[in-house]
Amino acid sequence: MNYALVVFPSKKLQDLVNSYRKRYDPKYALIPPHITLKAAFEASEEEAEVFRGQLKEIAKKYNPFLLKVTKVKSFEPVSNTIYFKVEPTPELEGLFADFRDRLPGGPPPYPFVPHITIGQELSKEEHADVFRQLEMVGIDHEEKVNRFHLLYQLENGVWTVYETYHLGKD
Repeated sequence: MNYALVVFPSKKLQDLVNSYRKRYDPKYALIPPHITLKAAFEASEEEAEVFRGQLKEIAKKYNPFLLKVTKVKSFEPVSNTIYFKVEPTPELEGLFADFRDRLPGGPPPYPFVPHITIGQELSKEEHADVFRQLEMVGIDHEEKVNRFHLLYQLENGVWTVYETYHLGKD
């Protein structure tokens, strides 16, 4: 089964992101707007039982934190993906490193860049046009994050929450 670890932003921010994603992201219907902390990886149900315990331990290590979304950026020329930039925090970077080092799936193919995808798989022309428009609109958003989610992928490609982990020692 495929698993992934993400942070879902507030409904308010998800609604804003989805106002763009429904036009510019062909994966819009597969998963809500999110920050990927560990991209899709394959594991058996037995392995999942083991790492679910590890995820509980990891969640206790980190306190809730302030999520700051500050601008529109792009991964061009690597890919024609447009995203809202999420300012890195020690908590986001620590969670990413713990998931990378302690869970199945091997190292990620790219460095960790916290972000929320707005559009992807755009043609070069569409990317340039959409990016210019969104850059002018901009974003300045802050909210508190107190949890992350283990997702699993259904046979139809849709991602759904398997378990939620609350940050901190409560």
